[in-house]
Amino acid sequence: MTPDKAKPRPDPAAAVADPNAPRRTLLLTGASRGIGHATVIRFSSAGWRVITCSRHPFPEQCPWDAGPEDHIQVDLSDPDNTMQAIREIRSRLEGGRLHALVNNAAISPKGEGGARLGSLNTDMETWEKVFRVNFMAPIMLARGLIGELKAAKGSVVNVTSIAGSRVHPFAGAAYSTSKAALASLTREMAADFGRIGVRVNAIAPGEIDTTILSPGTEKIVQRQIPLRRLGTPDEVAKIIYVLCTETSSYVNGAEIHINGGQHV
Repeated sequence: MTPDKAKPRPDPAAAVADPNAPRRTLLLTGASRGIGHATVIRFSSAGWRVITCSRHPFPEQCPWDAGPEDHIQVDLSDPDNTMQAIREIRSRLEGGRLHALVNNAAISPKGEGGARLGSLNTDMETWEKVFRVNFMAPIMLARGLIGELKAAKGSVVNVTSIAGSRVHPFAGAAYSTSKAALASLTREMAADFGRIGVRVNAIAPGEIDTTILSPGTEKIVQRQIPLRRLGTPDEVAKIIYVLCTETSSYVNGAEIHINGGQHV
């Protein structure tokens, strides 16, 4: 969980927490870098407890004190390991309540030399692994923790992508179709989970300034993004935070584009 190039400054509005209110809990997958890292900072600064999930152990250089105790190592491509992690998460939740689940973890395999993998040259094992992490894990976690989400009248945020609605020059076919499926799943979950008071929404980031940008991204910025710049992880984390709080209490089943106008 190494910090990005520029650590976002805390938002004074987000940092104000009611000292008498029960502490809220976020479960976040894919917290090690980029959007996930910024999301941890955003919620932690607002007084939330953040439980992180990653296939890697918690690194000692991370900046938040409770990290090692609130980190769960899990391989989301392994359904059995994912179910085991769900049982561990349930045992760690105080009062049996989960106020927010953010499904941010995703994989986007590349070919030789970082080449894009299309629909013709992606092997079936890769298709299956991508869908297990990007699509199956979010619904497994949400269903496995549905009682805790219901108890807290919580919120689920699925992180999709602009690649889920168009052929992207860098994102592979398996990644893109898994994100399109996750957007559809978000609508289905909003209809089903909404009946028990749990809101489900999605965010679809575009080109965000992280350490995993592909060469050639600058051409997309100049030709396709009206704002003529990359987004920052903190700009995405702010919207995730809003979707998990009372500010968005009547927002359910939405997919919010965070791409500087790239989708228009």
